[in-house]
Formats: sequence, C-alpha cells, structure tokens
Amino acid sequence: MSLMDDDPDDQASGAPWGRRLLLLLVVIAAAAGVYFGVRSYFVSPPQSARAPASQTPQPAPAPPLTPTPPAARPSEPPVSRDAARAPRPRAAHPSAPTEAAPVAPAPSDTTLAVQSDVDGALVFIDRKYVGKTPLSPQAIAPGAHRLNVSAEGYDPYSENIDVKPGGQSVDVTFKVVRVNERLAVKHKHAFGSCEGTLIATVKGLRYQTDHTSDAFIAPFSDLQVFKVDYLKNNLEIRLRDGHTYNFTEQQGGPDALFVFQRDVQKSIDQLKKQAG
Repeated sequence: MSLMDDDPDDQASGAPWGRRLLLLLVVIAAAAGVYFGVRSYFVSPPQSARAPASQTPQPAPAPPLTPTPPAARPSEPPVSRDAARAPRPRAAHPSAPTEAAPVAPAPSDTTLAVQSDVDGALVFIDRKYVGKTPLSPQAIAPGAHRLNVSAEGYDPYSENIDVKPGGQSVDVTFKVVRVNERLAVKHKHAFGSCEGTLIATVKGLRYQTDHTSDAFIAPFSDLQVFKVDYLKNNLEIRLRDGHTYNFTEQQGGPDALFVFQRDVQKSIDQLKKQAG
C-alpha cells in the first residue's frame, strides 16, 4: 500500500485532512520563526551593543571654558637694575608730621655799587658777571670778594675787597695811569758791580742802592734808551745827560727783565697819550 493511498477507515471518517492541515500550520509557524529570527539578527544590533533600557542617557560634556584674556596694559619703560634695587619711598603715615618747605633766605642788607670813569665797563664779582658801570647796589654777602672791572682800550682793574655789612661803593679809574713796578737788579760797572732795586712810579724811574754814587732818579722824559737784550740778560738805560746803566736781574733772569721793561714802557706810552 502506498502513502498516497488513503486508509479506508480514514477516508470514512475525514481524519487525514485534519492531520494534513495541522502539519501545514506547523511548517508555516516554523518558517515564520526562522524568517523573523534571521531578520532580527541582521537588522537589529546585538544585545551587547544595545544600551540598557533602564539606563538614563547622559548629557554630552560641556566644552571647556576659554579664559578671557585680561585687558591690555599700557607699555611701561624698562626699569634699570639699579633703579629696581633702589628702595622705594615709603608713603607717609596719615598721622606723621609733614616737613616744612625750605624757606628762601631773605635778601642781604649788604650791597656793593661800582662806578668808573669809563661808562659801560664790565663788572665781575668772584668771576661772575654782574653788570656794567655805573652798577647799582647789588646784594652781596659780607666778607672777602674779588672785584674785576674791564673797559675796552684800558688795562683791566682787579682788587680784593672786604665787604662790610651795609652799603659800600667802589670807584674805578681807568684814565689815570698807575705805575708801580719794582725789580731787584745788579748794576754792572766797568770794574765790579753793585746791587739795588729799580723802581718805576708815575714820577719816573729810580735806581735805589747803597752805592749812592750809582743811584739816580729820572723822569720818563729823560730816558733816551730803555731796552732789553734777552740773550745777554741785560737791561740798558741811557739818560738824557749821557749816563748809561746796564742791569742784570738777580733771580728771574731775562724773563723778569723783559716783563719789567714791557710794563714800564706801556705805562710811559699811556702817560704820553694822556698828556697829549
């Protein structure tokens, strides 16, 4: 008997159709299970990759705060090493007494005025220019001072003055010739020599010595020769009466003779200019 052959009893009762229907449903259910199982495997992620259902999703971390740069400060000059080491002045305490400002000294009651016989002469006190003549009274400290006055065309005037408290005045004369020169010399004779002093004043030239026969006094107008031989260290003086004198300087040599003759001759020229 083949499988296709129906059992006579089954055919009679209709049981084979029920079994076939049940078998078909089982097959369909199995196929559906396989289909959905395979589909869920490829479509849904594995269970290990899924987030737990009970876990609350955490918020994303906030980005780090970027500090705001401080406001740009004005550039300051570099500080030297010595300035950095120097102690800084301490601020005065509110209760500390403040120092009084220095008080300027009161003007001096002592004054000095300068006049001269040449207007506009330059006046210097202690080498400091203070004005021109006639100079009005200037405040000055009492004591020793150096006074210099100069006028164009005249010898400068200089004097050490001792200023006394109160008002003081100095009169300077340029037009009056001053002659006051002295020189220690040796007078050479034909045989021997004698020592003495040559003196020049406004009255003339004088040789002062213990040898009275060699001494003389002569006004400048009587000088016929008055010159220096520097190489021979000799000052020659020849008078109008014919006497000739030769002098050598005892200590300073020809330089001293030269200075003496130069200054005296300058005074002679000024006297001639003033007289004429």
